[in-house]
Amino acid sequence: MIAIINYGLGNVRAFANLYKLMNVPVAIATRRQDIEGASKLILPGVGAFDHAMEMLDASGMRETLDEMVLRQAVPVLGVCVGMQMLAGSSEEGRLSGLGWIDGRVRRFDHATLRPPPRLPHMGWNDVVPRPQARLFAGLEQEARFYFLHSYYFDCTSSENVLATSEYGIAFGSAVSSKNVYGVQFHPEKSHDYGVRLLKNFAEL
Repeated sequence: MIAIINYGLGNVRAFANLYKLMNVPVAIATRRQDIEGASKLILPGVGAFDHAMEMLDASGMRETLDEMVLRQAVPVLGVCVGMQMLAGSSEEGRLSGLGWIDGRVRRFDHATLRPPPRLPHMGWNDVVPRPQARLFAGLEQEARFYFLHSYYFDCTSSENVLATSEYGIAFGSAVSSKNVYGVQFHPEKSHDYGVRLLKNFAEL
């Protein structure tokens, strides 16, 4: 069963509906008891980094998530701000992140963007996965996903960069470390590409 973490932010219902269409068992988790025993976890997120971390802390689920992800090695997929929360910190705020993948979230530099510089990065963009990346099976060529963000995950180690995209600079649009995965784009808004990625995650 895949548990979608509902701590007040993110397109929770959209993920649940897609998995139901795939006949994949799914539940929306609003308390720690809802995620205990889950085989996989999805951590969505929208908005500001600090607000997302505050909401997750207030949900009462963070300690259980740490236990399941770090000690039980349950696969987790962070999406958009949910991916950024996997880092240790963010230039957007002052709070610490989950620290599940080494790195810091940074704001795009206007100087690197084509004139007129536009933030947020919004719309469809190519995503180039690392060879043999199981999360992107069947998406190795011409994969496009929908983005909406002004910050990106700067991994400490390039080994944690699972896929890249271009927006002024090449940035990590997907990250991974062992059982922890994150995507900066929105698979739930990315049509067939997103459905395939979510199906791949269910089958990891």
